[in-house]
Amino acid sequence: MPQEAAGTKRQAVAAQAESHRLQDVLAVAAVTIGLAALVLGWIPATHFAGAVAGVIGLPLALYSQLISATTNERWLNVIGMVASFMGAAFALSNGGFSL
Repeated sequence: MPQEAAGTKRQAVAAQAESHRLQDVLAVAAVTIGLAALVLGWIPATHFAGAVAGVIGLPLALYSQLISATTNERWLNVIGMVASFMGAAFALSNGGFSL
């Protein structure tokens, strides 16, 4: 019996790892775009790119949070949301969407 339970657990972990590729990619994209927005929004000369990245990153992170399935994905999504919001806020304070 313990061998059957261990085998079932391994199969469940393998199935879970394979079935969440979209959620994993979206979570990593949310963090990447959020960090880019944060860096670009902090620099006054790149405020336009930071504002655009923030406007793209925040809804992406929110959607990724909506469909996330694991705790690790949710952590990444929250980090991406906060970074996108702060990056957009810094960009708007430095000039926002003005060219």
